[in-house]
Amino acid sequence: MLGSTVLEVAIGLTFCYGTVALIVSTLQEALAAAFRLRANTLLAGVKSMLNDPCFDALARAVYMHPLVNPHTDGIAPNERDMRTRPSYIEPAHFAIALVDSLWKVPGDFIQLAGAIETIPDPQLRQVMRGLYGRARDLQQFQDMLAGWFDNAMARMSGTYKRRQLLISLLLALLLAILFNIDSIHLFRTLWQQPSLAAHLRDAPGALDPAVFDALMALPIGWTRFPPVPGADFALQVAGWFVTASTALFGAPFWFDLMQRVVRMRSTGTRPEELPLALRVEGRIAAAATPLP
Repeated sequence: MLGSTVLEVAIGLTFCYGTVALIVSTLQEALAAAFRLRANTLLAGVKSMLNDPCFDALARAVYMHPLVNPHTDGIAPNERDMRTRPSYIEPAHFAIALVDSLWKVPGDFIQLAGAIETIPDPQLRQVMRGLYGRARDLQQFQDMLAGWFDNAMARMSGTYKRRQLLISLLLALLLAILFNIDSIHLFRTLWQQPSLAAHLRDAPGALDPAVFDALMALPIGWTRFPPVPGADFALQVAGWFVTASTALFGAPFWFDLMQRVVRMRSTGTRPEELPLALRVEGRIAAAATPLP
């Protein structure tokens, strides 16, 4: 069975890493909302998909459509003048907006082929021509356009997630440096003094004063600044990078791991209570049993 010291150290480390990841995710969401990162990434994806980097052709027409951007006034000359940008576009709505931007006679599926031939970009024209040639009717053509949009946004989503991981790493590294959250020093201190982590087993998983009080009880923070360059400082930098890398796993992972470690430390999980009906039946049976 694992020793008490090992479990106490694991509790302290997982609590620290979970709190750091929680703070980083909160800061990341605030930055994403402030700079409209999701909306800007979606706009860049649509412009790339429709080969409209200047936002003066099909991409602008799609974004001016009320199904895609219901709060737009429809007269913005460029992307900078758009008052609102959607953070999500329904694929079916994108397909309808694209078709409405192409044809000159709404509802005429045959005439749509001529509208596709007027697309100035040859690559986009070839894609639209191929989808149109495989469609039996307007609904199937719109379904194909929606699938095409889904695939393009899946690739864009992967790019966005990689950028967010880089931002998370940088934020976590900045947090580790500001508060001197050195994983190596933290591990050493908790190993020598496991009682420091003993009161963390019931710590909540939200950003409230109790969490920060518990976090400040850990051996983190600056005792001497600026640090003196040398072997100890190099080890400290390595500890910062270890702390920053743990934020990539996310706060739910660390707090779930902490709960598992706490359960290992305790005597075990409490047995599940029997349903009320079974308890009542058991009491009746016990009362009806005659004494010997």
